[in-house]
Amino acid sequence: MKYFKFLIAICFLGMLFSCGGDDDICESGEGTPRMKVAFRSLDSGKETTLDSLYVAVDYGAGKVDLGGLAKIDSRLIPLRVDNSPYTDVYFKLTKKGVESKVRINYTTKSTYVSPGCGIKKSYENLSSELVTPNPVLKLEAGQNQIENEDKTNLYLSF
Repeated sequence: MKYFKFLIAICFLGMLFSCGGDDDICESGEGTPRMKVAFRSLDSGKETTLDSLYVAVDYGAGKVDLGGLAKIDSRLIPLRVDNSPYTDVYFKLTKKGVESKVRINYTTKSTYVSPGCGIKKSYENLSSELVTPNPVLKLEAGQNQIENEDKTNLYLSF
């Protein structure tokens, strides 16, 4: 019986110390970055805050509504992570209002990060075209590549 208790204690201690750190979560922003979109006034050209903005994105299987936000000056939008060379993004100022369609073209580069995070996509050579121009009236390019979420990649003028 002594050996049985000793064996159970050894197994318990082994299980206790075998639990390492969690590697399933990308904690330090190592995942695929999102595109940062900011807003400008068409009249003045200065950055502005919108009362509300609703965004939807077509990830290849139809539009996915990302919801609306109020009193915002920028928005982070995830792009497609498959091998598609573009992502269609839809913007509208009110929930039931008219929407503008913007096509974001890019090339991607994949980088292995870790077993938990998997592969990180970097977007390069960003260009955009305004397919449906109302309520967005003009596009202005920002940072040409997406490596992190710090710099603005696209300016929308209303």
